[in-house]
Amino acid sequence: MCANYIPVTRADRLSQYFGVVYANDEPDHDVWPGGGVPFIRLSRPGEEGGQRDVRFVHDGIFRFVPDFISTMEWAKNTYNVRCEGVRTAKTFRRAWADGHRCIIPAEAIYEMNHESGAAVRWRVRQANGEPMGIAGLYTSWANKDGELVYSLGMLTVNADDHAFMKQFHAPGDEKRMVVILDPRDFEGWLKCEVGEAMDTYCQQWHGELVGEPAPLPVRAKKPRPPKEPPVINLEADLFGPATNVPKPAPAPRTPARKKPPPPAAPPPTDDLFE
Repeated sequence: MCANYIPVTRADRLSQYFGVVYANDEPDHDVWPGGGVPFIRLSRPGEEGGQRDVRFVHDGIFRFVPDFISTMEWAKNTYNVRCEGVRTAKTFRRAWADGHRCIIPAEAIYEMNHESGAAVRWRVRQANGEPMGIAGLYTSWANKDGELVYSLGMLTVNADDHAFMKQFHAPGDEKRMVVILDPRDFEGWLKCEVGEAMDTYCQQWHGELVGEPAPLPVRAKKPRPPKEPPVINLEADLFGPATNVPKPAPAPRTPARKKPPPPAAPPPTDDLFE
């Protein structure tokens, strides 16, 4: 899986390696699912001056099902598209059948390496310094303002036996890799029939790849501000007591003393008249 990569955003490199003219020109930067990225597709009737099947670059969202369509967990993972299920999966089968294939230009991709016992992000790129053309699938949506928005995902294949890519992903997990296209296959990938695309192009890439650790910078924790004592207003009115001053606790009550019983009367006598 590839959830983080560096798109090709420099106009000169998009022109040199992909043969397209990009109106924007931005420095390299990392992108995560939901971010905006350039991708290359063929024009449709009515686009690019009425010419059909002209290769051109467009901006899209790096996640096949964007947030404004769904925020469910399954939708959040549609930045990658498994080649094995693209023809039958409900989310992708319509775009695949309609031939909505694209090329996603990437300077490098990031994968997690667990060989040290901990998950370490690695940057993976071509050894010759050229960007990668990753096979992708795209679609379009109307956002809340009625504007047409494109979104895309990277096609992936099994990499359990790939000499380089099998070192990534957690132990016990299936190893996967994105489909990297040979530049000589760019035109064929975009223009071939649907039935030819899977068997001809959805394969492992065996060109030389290199990688190095590229952990994310550690974010400094913000110090917690000290707790402020409760505000007590000790200022009293000129003619009254102070406000907000806690009242003293009432003194404990002393038990009432019991009255002593009256003295006993003397016993009666009968000798008064004797």
